[in-house]
Amino acid sequence: MSVSFFDIDHDTWNYGKPKLRSAGKINLPEIHGVLPFSGVRNPITVSSTSHKTTFTYKTKANRGQPRVGLAESGAELAVAERSLITPGVYDVEFQPVNFPYRHPTGRTAWHTIDQRITFDSGLRRFVFVRNRASLLKPWVQDEIDAIADAVPESEAHEFAVVEAEAFSRPYRENLRRMHRYVSFEPDPAADAMVEDTIEHLKTLWRMADLIPHLDIPPYRIFRSCLRLIAANKLQANLNAVICFHSRIWRSQS
Repeated sequence: MSVSFFDIDHDTWNYGKPKLRSAGKINLPEIHGVLPFSGVRNPITVSSTSHKTTFTYKTKANRGQPRVGLAESGAELAVAERSLITPGVYDVEFQPVNFPYRHPTGRTAWHTIDQRITFDSGLRRFVFVRNRASLLKPWVQDEIDAIADAVPESEAHEFAVVEAEAFSRPYRENLRRMHRYVSFEPDPAADAMVEDTIEHLKTLWRMADLIPHLDIPPYRIFRSCLRLIAANKLQANLNAVICFHSRIWRSQS
């Protein structure tokens, strides 16, 4: 029986994606000037369902030197970038600790935590990221409770569960830009000028309103506004992609 050139597997009779054999872990080679991934588990594999990401980031713990970070989903990346631009955060680690816990079925299982955030105060927080549909399942909640109860006291002081849907696509895009401009493209001079103008401008409504009052290129104004938003010195709707037409307002001191 001949097969037509135009016949495509799974095109008409099976609308589900074909189950393919795993290609295995993707391991990055050494990158000059960049610290390697420090986690105990590499989550990066080829996936048709999850947005797995490799990126670089800077923290006080690494003295400003870039380090490779691995995120198992777009939500995990968003949570990390939210932490990385938050004042008072000392370090962010990915897949940092693997520890045993008692599964609700009674067996011993192991869990690798998604992230650990360390603050300047010394507080360390484990972060567990999961989508809403999963969190609504009673058996998943039971397992999360078991994992939280088993957190080693020597590894973290707090355990936080983050719902992936809290980070909309526009919010994630804003976080991506803020993280880049805060960590990799700082501009203190522009930030000082923009902040002073925002403080004294009585007609501030949109970001574009700043352009006539500043003698710097618009792109520097835009990036500065995102850095000021990250520093909580300026406010905007983060669930809409920020642009020059975005409504902005001063933070309440």
